[in-house]
Amino acid sequence: MAEATLKAQKPEPTTAEDTLKRKSTDPNVISGGHLVAKALKAEGVDTIFTLCGGHIIDIYDGCLDEGIRIVDVRHEQTAAHAADGYARQTGKLGCVVTTAGPGCTNAVTGIATAFRSESPVLHIGGQSALTQWKMGGLQDLPHVDMMKPITKFASTVMSTERVADMIAMAARECFAGAYGPSYLEIPRDVLDREIDVSKAVVPKPGHYRASVRALGDPRDIERLADILVNSERPAILFGQQVWTARGHEEAIALLRGLDIPGYFNGASRGLLPPGDPHHFDRTRSLAFGKADVIVIVGTPFDFRMGYGKRINVPTLVQIDMDYRTVGKNRDITLGIVGHPGAVLEAVLNAANSRIKNDKRQARRQWMKELQAAEEAALEKLMPMFKSEQTPIHPYRVAYEINEFLTEDTIYIGDGGDVVTISAQAVRPRKPGHWMDPGALGSLGVGTGFALAAKLAHPNKEVLCYYGDGSFGMTAFDMETADRFGAPYIAVIGNNSAMNQIRYGQIAKYGPQRGNVGNKLGDMEFSHFPKMWGGWGTEVRAASEIAPALRKAREMVAKTGKSAVVNIWVDPNEYAPGTKNQTMYK
Repeated sequence: MAEATLKAQKPEPTTAEDTLKRKSTDPNVISGGHLVAKALKAEGVDTIFTLCGGHIIDIYDGCLDEGIRIVDVRHEQTAAHAADGYARQTGKLGCVVTTAGPGCTNAVTGIATAFRSESPVLHIGGQSALTQWKMGGLQDLPHVDMMKPITKFASTVMSTERVADMIAMAARECFAGAYGPSYLEIPRDVLDREIDVSKAVVPKPGHYRASVRALGDPRDIERLADILVNSERPAILFGQQVWTARGHEEAIALLRGLDIPGYFNGASRGLLPPGDPHHFDRTRSLAFGKADVIVIVGTPFDFRMGYGKRINVPTLVQIDMDYRTVGKNRDITLGIVGHPGAVLEAVLNAANSRIKNDKRQARRQWMKELQAAEEAALEKLMPMFKSEQTPIHPYRVAYEINEFLTEDTIYIGDGGDVVTISAQAVRPRKPGHWMDPGALGSLGVGTGFALAAKLAHPNKEVLCYYGDGSFGMTAFDMETADRFGAPYIAVIGNNSAMNQIRYGQIAKYGPQRGNVGNKLGDMEFSHFPKMWGGWGTEVRAASEIAPALRKAREMVAKTGKSAVVNIWVDPNEYAPGTKNQTMYK
């Protein structure tokens, strides 16, 4: 009798599917993974990029309930780059979810890229159970310690009750001051544990975060307005923050309202279309050498700016969202910490009615001078842009891509000389239509960026121009893009080398040792997308580039699959910055 009673009381074996069903049907309890999903939804997250792992599967179940799209990739580096790209394209919080151990370490490059590019990304990582703390559990690593130097905030979530609160905290940090990534490690037992719903408080969207549109000191706004009102030869450089923080409309209004020539780097390329009278790009050195006032907005004095040492101007103003960036690496006349859109709008309002006609006329003459120099600079580049040489000149490729772009094409550059040369030829037509690795100089960003851009804007065309070295790093996730209905055009400048580094080696050690560690195999990458029904072609003559690009567009539209245009470029042609090794100076 006792034995029968024991058998009756013994629970039946359950499967993981049974457990998930119980969680989804019991209204009185909620698991940590479902709390993650509810908190992400409250933050406006509609898509997570991930690669599966046993530590994180309850998050997936929660995301299904909350209607959050789950995009699973083949490598976590792509997932992190895609979350970064999604943040750049939407202006919202990007989210990558990885399992513990190698799942986290594989994503490090993508998170570090977001960190240097000031992109708001929340990285949620798994961890062994708290009950196995310091026991050497599966894939156990000190993730938080590793992630702290490349995030704005990194922490372990120690209890299920704190899951939603900690996600809100991490997301808040992503948008505090200059944007950037945060990392949360959530142990498996914290995710799987179920708690009473009364203890599961999810912060209400819009009720727990201050505005990030900081204006700066009003006295400094007036001071900058006075500086600009009295200037005859001003110039402004807009950097990554202007687009990331969506201050682009105010930036454009300032240029037009005060008749100031604008220069653009990083994600700010495309704020003004080519041909706009206030759009300049090939005369920055000239302008910075002759200007009486230069305003730097949302970009640091890092290696891309020669650490500020090459700027010699009577009045230098810096506007940035991060106090630590203002005045770093060189002295400035005036520094303002604040949201670029809020600051520029206030400056225009303060200055617009005070500028005199003689100053405005002087500026228009200044812009005419710069425009003439722009035309001369373009004329100097045209022989390379139109080159018919074989192997193909890389400048010809960039020129043809620019001619191919439409009003609705998002352009992505992924490579060394690929990005440098593109910057001299490619002119995106709209804000947000330029993406590059940013200050970290990461290779392999293109596939994740392309996937994210197409998912964010399904009605736009996406073109990614890779170096052949970059393409080989993450190309298999092109299949992921097609699997999720996000096909794009991949153009490869193929010189069978990591050519930007190769030049430096040849210059330093001579041709006999210059090809060590940087030569790649001759790969006909056009065959790659055919494995899953995509299209590809090889291009070996300059005259074939434009027809190949048009055919790629046609095939993407026809098949719903990505297309690869593999262009064989001259391995002995380099960007001027590469030849001058400016990245190291």
